[in-house]
Amino acid sequence: MGRVRGMPRQADIARVAGVSQATVSVVLGGNRTGVRLSERTRLRVLEAAERLGYVPDPVAKRLASSRDNLLGVYTSTPAFAGSGAPILAGVEAEAAALGKDLIMFTASGAAPDHARIRRTRLADGCLFLGGHVPADALGELLTAGFPIVSIGRRAELGGRVPHVGADYVAASAEVITRLARAGHRRVRYLREPADAPSSGDRERGTRAAAADGGLSVVVTRTDGADLGAPAIRRWLDDGVTALVVEETETGAVFHATRRALREAGVSVPGDVSLAVLGRPPGGTPGPEISGFEVPGRALGRAAVRLLVSLVDPGAGEPAPHRLLSCPPVMGETIATVS
Repeated sequence: MGRVRGMPRQADIARVAGVSQATVSVVLGGNRTGVRLSERTRLRVLEAAERLGYVPDPVAKRLASSRDNLLGVYTSTPAFAGSGAPILAGVEAEAAALGKDLIMFTASGAAPDHARIRRTRLADGCLFLGGHVPADALGELLTAGFPIVSIGRRAELGGRVPHVGADYVAASAEVITRLARAGHRRVRYLREPADAPSSGDRERGTRAAAADGGLSVVVTRTDGADLGAPAIRRWLDDGVTALVVEETETGAVFHATRRALREAGVSVPGDVSLAVLGRPPGGTPGPEISGFEVPGRALGRAAVRLLVSLVDPGAGEPAPHRLLSCPPVMGETIATVS
């Protein structure tokens, strides 16, 4: 069976199945008119559609039966744990409040990413959660006029991707400003190697606030494996008085930093201050870590409202790009230095 480039059409299915396009239309439409078809023909059409990865055109579907009030949620990373859970809770709450149903699509499985992303067109519009969705796949949907919203800032495609995200630049800058006001002048910033937009925004806010506040900030990219007591002692000997760690899904660098501090016999905040650009992993013992809250539930609700406004123009929430503020967490791990 030959392969079809791009999005397959009913004509492609007809060619592969060896039937007319009218027959394909009848089978895929559920044969509402009662046309007499053999079971063998019906199954041949369905098999061809499945093998080609055919997805019904949502525009034609709406013309035939109006909208389904069905919103999609596509996740490129595990979403029911960590920071994804409150976002999904917000999505669910707002969808229910607006009388919308939800269908979830995942990136797992054998089908190529692009094929799975195209299937989101079964819904009236789709939210995309996670930073691993290919930009060109989103571009295909935008070109087709399909409503999408990214939960998390997306700068690709000339800024055409509608998104709702957290203002990590301002929130990170506030943490660094807090350290400057407490008298800190040498800071070590630890972040994971990945170049996710949220990581870049945190570093941008950190560097801008450090320049404004007269701080020296050295950025270290690490997966945590090379963090140990010797590194902590070396940084303190160099005059570092505060460590700043970015929040990530894995929490690998944060856990490695805490372990290295214990191994070095260094107390927080007595010997060194500690802040997280976000919130530390749940269940972290000891004093509350200074940082900021990521408004996950509010992100989910705002994303649904934006998507609905794109599906139904005039429903409100017209701004295609929104960044929500992150409330500061004062915590107990930033000490004043002289």
